[in-house]
Amino acid sequence: MPTQKIFVLDTNVLLHDPNALLRFDDNEVVLPIYVVEELDQFKKDLSGLGRNAREVARVLDELRSRGHIADGVETDSGGRVRVTFARKPDEAAPLFAKQHVYDNLILRCALEQRDEHPDRPVILITKDTNLRIRADAAGLQAEDYDPGQVELSDLYPGHRELTVPKEVVDAAYQDGAPLTQTDLHPNEYLLLRAESQPSHTALARFDQAQGKAIALPKRREAIWGIFARNKEQSFALDLLLDDRIQLVTLVGKAGTGKTLLALAAGLYKVTEQESYQRVLVSRAIFPLGRDIGFLPGTLEEKLDPWMKPIHDNIELLMGLHQRTGRAPGRGQNELFELGMVEVEPITYIRGRSIPHQYLIVDEAQNLTPHEVKTILTRAGEGTKIVLTGDPYQIDNPYVDATNNGLVHVAHRFQNEAIAGTVTLTKGERSPLAELAANVL
Repeated sequence: MPTQKIFVLDTNVLLHDPNALLRFDDNEVVLPIYVVEELDQFKKDLSGLGRNAREVARVLDELRSRGHIADGVETDSGGRVRVTFARKPDEAAPLFAKQHVYDNLILRCALEQRDEHPDRPVILITKDTNLRIRADAAGLQAEDYDPGQVELSDLYPGHRELTVPKEVVDAAYQDGAPLTQTDLHPNEYLLLRAESQPSHTALARFDQAQGKAIALPKRREAIWGIFARNKEQSFALDLLLDDRIQLVTLVGKAGTGKTLLALAAGLYKVTEQESYQRVLVSRAIFPLGRDIGFLPGTLEEKLDPWMKPIHDNIELLMGLHQRTGRAPGRGQNELFELGMVEVEPITYIRGRSIPHQYLIVDEAQNLTPHEVKTILTRAGEGTKIVLTGDPYQIDNPYVDATNNGLVHVAHRFQNEAIAGTVTLTKGERSPLAELAANVL
């Protein structure tokens, strides 16, 4: 029988995942009392951190009802959860900087557990890189908490290039080309290139039900003034305009057109095809650099600085669309007044049921997997959800490029027939923006 491990959890682990206490199978989880004290400082926060802190308190209270939590309470998975404190807190003072009071006490707890249980592995679990370094310096094993961590180099891109016989490329334009590839995902996009004639190609999507690659339709009309400028944008538009695909993730660096494509497709679906009641755009509120503090005014006036990028994109699309002569005189304000477009922060989405809407969640890389789950479970009948974001531009201090909600969803839904993802790499905003994204 393998030796039961002892995992000592840091506060940031529970703020990231409130159910982390119960995710260590049949091992023992030790929670320093100082973690509870830190969580208490977050419980009145109206953000996701506050919700997670309150959820942890509920989990601990439920465990407490089963027995004395200081002695350890058994979990449903056969493990144990125990709350403890540092018996010799002053001994940590010479080793570590005094300004990191809670970190020192949590680390002291972990060191005492190691000394008290020399026959069992003791591991400190923290998302704080510096604390892991300090633990290692003190001779204590420390690891990151990564139940859903996905390395970006391994992230499913949603498309690939295949070299095939010329007959396969021709068949893709007809009734679809049967493929012998066994590792293709549902709705994966393909650049089919003929072996004998490399310039003979087809952009196609893999239909898992038929086992065929079907060429994308030629789009002769602009989608709200927008034409795809590269193959990745063609793939993205195909996903965005297909009502059978209920969940779309668009991953890419700044300037690749993620938000603009999603808005153009949403407006097209609402105003011209009337497939949905409205375009609902939501985004997480995290400032770049120093925050500007409290803002006066109504809710709309407070949100305007955060939602300005959305309004900028809609204004651009309105101008492009009016040039086609299909929407003369219609302004951005009219779309909002008629209820065709609604913009709101993620904060107010909990508890809602959202049917028959085209929901775009912008900057989804700033969301935790738990927050994204909350959003996806709001989807009512006939709703399509589009997540867009750049995993390299994260402002939320409690997630990183490998465990944010955007990457988590793209990875977990890669084998689902009602979902699709595209990673965009070529910037189309401007030559300067593309150069800055690559050089800087």
